[in-house]
Amino acid sequence: MEIGVIGLGNMGMPMAKNLLESGCTVYGMDKSEAAEKAFQEAGGSIGQSIKKMAESCAIILTSLPSSAAVESVFLGEEGLIHHSSDKILLIDTSTVAPEVNRRIHAEADAKGVAYLAAPVSGGVIGAENRTLTFMVGGSTAHYERSLPVLSLLGENLFHVNEQIDSGTVTKLINNLLIGFYTAGVAEALVLAKESGMDLDKLFDMLNVSYGQSRIYERNYKSFIATEDYAPGFALKLLRKDMGFAMDLAQEKNLHLPISQALLAVYKNAEQSGFAEEDMSALYKKVKEQATSLTTEGAK
Repeated sequence: MEIGVIGLGNMGMPMAKNLLESGCTVYGMDKSEAAEKAFQEAGGSIGQSIKKMAESCAIILTSLPSSAAVESVFLGEEGLIHHSSDKILLIDTSTVAPEVNRRIHAEADAKGVAYLAAPVSGGVIGAENRTLTFMVGGSTAHYERSLPVLSLLGENLFHVNEQIDSGTVTKLINNLLIGFYTAGVAEALVLAKESGMDLDKLFDMLNVSYGQSRIYERNYKSFIATEDYAPGFALKLLRKDMGFAMDLAQEKNLHLPISQALLAVYKNAEQSGFAEEDMSALYKKVKEQATSLTTEGAK
């Protein structure tokens, strides 16, 4: 099977490599020459235009960092919709604003091009280990057509419903919860640390209590405990997704004050220099603020 992958970043690269290892012919594309070179060294093919990729591939996956990038790749004059035929299946795994899904779907539908919005969860580790969760919105027939490929990349495949943005809405709710869990872990561990607790021992106890969560385990074991915040999922990306969730709430005329307040916390952390670090670096920001306020109060 010939498959195209546009976006060879933290998620797209391991997905593309897994397709290669499964015996697929994979054409990769990224704005980064270094990423394309790395993919070529792994056995992938590069150098094709979007037009050529659309002509040769049965399926094209996209994994892109922003709504603007997705709109450009799909809706631009040299984009996928313009150059695709009714024989191709386009699957976007990016997390974007739901309205972007709807806009792309309208253009694709008008041209008879099959399109699915299929954001993923599971992080880089999930992408590398083929354990991703896919939350897919769109036609049932298109979803069934995607299964031979998606099953090579993930182990939890969900067709939410035929509403094109339903997978994205699911993903935004997921990431809003991640935002809460990450902030909760940060504040709880700052309190524990300043109370003289051994954080490793605390984890062992809470991990078998109701305070346990997968985000607690991820953020503490992989980042906070090692004091290494190289991004698995950058704080700026979590803030972006939480912003999309709040835009959706506004679209539905919903007032979510706690979520809005939490979004402000992430915006502040992003503006304070933590944008490019892993989302767990919120712990550092919370600790910095909490201890500075304590110091000021003692004066």
